[in-house]
Amino acid sequence: MSKIGLIDYGMGNIHSVTKALESLEEEIILIRNNYEIKDCKALILPGVGSFDPAINNLSNTGLIIDIKNWIKSGKSFLGICLGLQLLFESSDEGSINGLGIVNGQIKKIPQLSDQRIPHVGWCELFPTKNNSLLKEDELNNWVYFVHSYHAVPSNTDLITANVSYGSEKLTAMIEKDNLLACQFHPEKSGKTGEKLLRRWIKRIQ
Repeated sequence: MSKIGLIDYGMGNIHSVTKALESLEEEIILIRNNYEIKDCKALILPGVGSFDPAINNLSNTGLIIDIKNWIKSGKSFLGICLGLQLLFESSDEGSINGLGIVNGQIKKIPQLSDQRIPHVGWCELFPTKNNSLLKEDELNNWVYFVHSYHAVPSNTDLITANVSYGSEKLTAMIEKDNLLACQFHPEKSGKTGEKLLRRWIKRIQ
């Protein structure tokens, strides 16, 4: 049976993602080297923490080229929270280049007088017409966020869901062919997170 590979580079929310997927009757394998990837049907890059240490840790696994090749091959890939941010070219949070799989930058969330940073808590998700898993007219899609930086892709068509932050809109999801990434934590997002993960699993090729 093919498994979903969860990339373990020392900065991921491994336990909660594993539990969420196991509750959906999926078998998980922790990926620490490229040999383990061969038994996978999809890959997940989780992430909690800061940009530069995450890139360094990921580089130390030797998996960066394998991640890039996986995505290029058209196989299913999911990034979560910091795992979304690492896909970009650079981040205001650090000085090390990101993976560059998605063109654009990770920017500091703007300081608004009526909003706090980090952006933490339950917020409603607003899917765009390009979202393949959630429809624009679906209601009550509340998900859980914890972040101080947000994604600004060069191609805004990649943004498939936003979240309100005061008068601003922040990127909540991006999609690019077989690549899906969420700034929020689907594994901590109750019914909406479960719905999204179920739909993602169903479309894995």
